[in-house]
Amino acid sequence: QVLLVESGGGSVQAGGSLRLVCAASGLTASRNCMGWFRQAPGKGRETVAVISNVRNTYYLDSVKGRFTASQDNANNTMYLQMNSLKPEDTAMYYCAAEGRIRCTGTYAYWGQGTQVTVSS
Repeated sequence: QVLLVESGGGSVQAGGSLRLVCAASGLTASRNCMGWFRQAPGKGRETVAVISNVRNTYYLDSVKGRFTASQDNANNTMYLQMNSLKPEDTAMYYCAAEGRIRCTGTYAYWGQGTQVTVSS
Protein backbone atom coordinates (compact mmCIF):
# COMPACT_ATOMS: atom_id res chain seq x y z
CA GLN A 1 0.00 0.00 0.00
CA VAL A 2 1.35 3.40 -1.01
CA LEU A 3 1.16 6.11 1.59
CA LEU A 4 2.30 9.74 1.31
CA VAL A 5 2.22 11.80 4.49
CA GLU A 6 2.87 15.53 4.48
CA SER A 7 3.95 17.56 7.48
CA GLY A 8 5.62 20.87 8.24
CA GLY A 9 2.83 23.27 7.43
CA GLY A 10 1.84 26.08 9.75
CA SER A 11 1.26 29.79 10.14
CA VAL A 12 4.04 32.29 9.49
CA GLN A 13 4.39 35.96 8.76
CA ALA A 14 5.33 37.21 5.32
CA GLY A 15 9.04 36.80 4.72
CA GLY A 16 9.23 33.71 6.87
CA SER A 17 10.17 30.15 5.97
CA LEU A 18 8.71 26.68 6.27
CA ARG A 19 9.93 23.27 5.21
CA LEU A 20 7.33 20.77 4.09
CA VAL A 21 8.06 17.08 4.34
CA CYS A 22 6.51 14.25 2.34
CA ALA A 23 7.26 10.85 3.80
CA ALA A 24 6.66 8.03 1.33
CA SER A 25 6.05 4.37 1.98
CA GLY A 26 5.09 1.58 -0.39
CA LEU A 27 7.08 3.16 -3.21
CA THR A 28 10.63 4.39 -3.81
CA ALA A 29 10.63 8.16 -4.12
CA SER A 30 13.85 8.25 -6.14
CA ARG A 31 12.25 5.98 -8.75
CA ASN A 32 9.10 8.04 -9.07
CA CYS A 33 8.09 11.30 -10.63
CA MET A 34 6.97 13.28 -7.59
CA GLY A 35 5.57 16.72 -7.11
CA TRP A 36 4.23 19.37 -4.78
CA PHE A 37 0.87 20.99 -5.45
CA ARG A 38 -1.25 23.59 -3.71
CA GLN A 39 -4.84 24.71 -3.67
CA ALA A 40 -6.15 27.89 -2.10
CA PRO A 41 -9.84 28.30 -1.21
CA GLY A 42 -11.87 29.10 -4.29
CA LYS A 43 -8.96 28.52 -6.64
CA GLY A 44 -7.77 25.70 -8.82
CA ARG A 45 -4.90 23.41 -8.00
CA GLU A 46 -1.43 24.66 -8.93
CA THR A 47 1.66 22.60 -9.63
CA VAL A 48 4.32 24.08 -7.39
CA ALA A 49 7.30 21.82 -8.13
CA VAL A 50 7.97 18.53 -9.88
CA ILE A 51 11.08 16.39 -9.53
CA SER A 52 11.35 14.51 -12.80
CA ASN A 53 12.82 11.14 -13.62
CA VAL A 54 16.04 12.77 -14.76
CA ARG A 55 16.12 14.73 -11.51
CA ASN A 56 15.37 18.00 -13.21
CA THR A 57 12.98 20.11 -11.19
CA TYR A 58 10.14 22.21 -12.53
CA TYR A 59 8.97 25.22 -10.51
CA LEU A 60 5.90 27.39 -10.76
CA ASP A 61 7.07 30.80 -11.96
CA SER A 62 5.79 32.58 -8.86
CA VAL A 63 7.91 30.43 -6.53
CA LYS A 64 11.16 30.34 -8.50
CA GLY A 65 14.06 31.55 -6.41
CA ARG A 66 12.05 31.14 -3.19
CA PHE A 67 11.11 27.45 -3.06
CA THR A 68 13.39 24.44 -3.40
CA ALA A 69 12.21 20.86 -3.85
CA SER A 70 14.54 18.00 -2.99
CA GLN A 71 14.61 14.31 -2.15
CA ASP A 72 16.33 12.31 0.56
CA ASN A 73 16.76 8.86 -0.89
CA ALA A 74 17.99 7.34 2.36
CA ASN A 75 14.75 8.32 4.11
CA ASN A 76 12.45 7.97 1.08
CA THR A 77 11.34 11.54 1.67
CA MET A 78 10.67 14.63 -0.43
CA TYR A 79 11.00 18.17 0.88
CA LEU A 80 9.82 21.61 -0.11
CA GLN A 81 11.86 24.40 1.43
CA MET A 82 9.84 27.60 1.22
CA ASN A 83 11.58 30.90 1.88
CA SER A 84 10.45 34.53 1.59
CA LEU A 85 6.86 33.40 1.94
CA LYS A 86 4.11 35.69 0.73
CA PRO A 87 0.41 35.87 1.68
CA GLU A 88 -0.43 34.57 -1.80
CA ASP A 89 1.39 31.33 -0.92
CA THR A 90 -1.39 30.54 1.55
CA ALA A 91 -2.93 27.21 0.52
CA MET A 92 -3.25 23.54 1.30
CA TYR A 93 -0.11 21.86 0.03
CA TYR A 94 -0.09 18.28 -1.23
CA CYS A 95 2.61 15.90 -2.36
CA ALA A 96 1.92 13.32 -5.02
CA ALA A 97 3.63 10.50 -6.88
CA GLU A 98 2.92 9.23 -10.38
CA GLY A 99 3.74 5.62 -9.58
CA ARG A 100 6.24 5.59 -12.44
CA ILE A 101 9.65 7.06 -13.07
CA ARG A 102 8.63 9.02 -16.15
CA CYS A 103 6.62 12.18 -15.64
CA THR A 104 3.34 12.17 -17.57
CA GLY A 105 1.31 14.62 -15.50
CA THR A 106 -0.97 11.96 -14.05
CA TYR A 107 -0.46 11.33 -10.37
CA ALA A 108 -1.74 8.08 -8.90
CA TYR A 109 -0.97 8.73 -5.24
CA TRP A 110 -1.71 11.78 -3.10
CA GLY A 111 -1.08 12.79 0.46
CA GLN A 112 -3.69 14.28 2.75
CA GLY A 113 -2.25 17.78 2.60
CA THR A 114 -0.73 20.24 5.03
CA GLN A 115 -1.98 23.80 5.49
CA VAL A 116 0.31 26.78 4.97
CA THR A 117 -0.94 30.19 6.07
CA VAL A 118 1.10 33.34 5.50
CA SER A 119 -0.02 36.56 7.14
CA SER A 120 0.96 40.03 6.02
